Amino acid sequence: MGVNKVLIVDDDSNICNLLRLYLEKEGFETATAEDGEKALELFESEKPDLVLLDIMLPKLDGWQICREIRKTSQCPIIMITAKDETFDKVLGLELGADDYIVKPFETKEVVARVRAVLRRTSTPEAGPVKEVRYDNLVINLTNYELKVKGELISTPPKELELLYHLASNPNQMFSRDQLLDEVWGFDYCGESRTIDVHIKRIREKIDGASDKWELRTVWARGYKFVTIE
Repeated sequence: MGVNKVLIVDDDSNICNLLRLYLEKEGFETATAEDGEKALELFESEKPDLVLLDIMLPKLDGWQICREIRKTSQCPIIMITAKDETFDKVLGLELGADDYIVKPFETKEVVARVRAVLRRTSTPEAGPVKEVRYDNLVINLTNYELKVKGELISTPPKELELLYHLASNPNQMFSRDQLLDEVWGFDYCGESRTIDVHIKRIREKIDGASDKWELRTVWARGYKFVTIE
């Protein structure tokens, strides 16, 4: 397995240098950018395995960069924000970010989050194919592919993992906290609103594809993938 490359995007050169030093010490390759335009240039030229992306940037902000990257790539993105507000977190997740970190942060936490996201989004080198199939729906977790009515639908890794988990356990209700634990893992310091954001985006992709199943909300409790006879 090759060395993972991380693109660090922050307008504070001290933060860029600090993250670069810690990540390189942990065996990662890095590239850094201090404005949005440079970030997109480096994303194209460096082909990173993950992007650490600050929100408040000159020229193009983190939300704009996230949108641009998601037009062509499912490269994992961890948003970094100085604003500990749900709106910022939810907007980043709606745009396709995989995780977020709030400033001020512990550098060790950033490294742990980077490893966790890369671990979640990496494709297994061997082993059985992880796939579930329903009428007009194929969820393949080995290749990270979603097919709806035979059409390949671009889907961020976390959305696919969440849908796979629900569809692999049909007719079983999961609370938001259960889904955070079982899909995001113990190393994710998230909040239950994250689940609602991802469910909304999943429904935009799969609703109406078949009358033999549905992704159902269990009022005030959680969600389940329901098969219909």
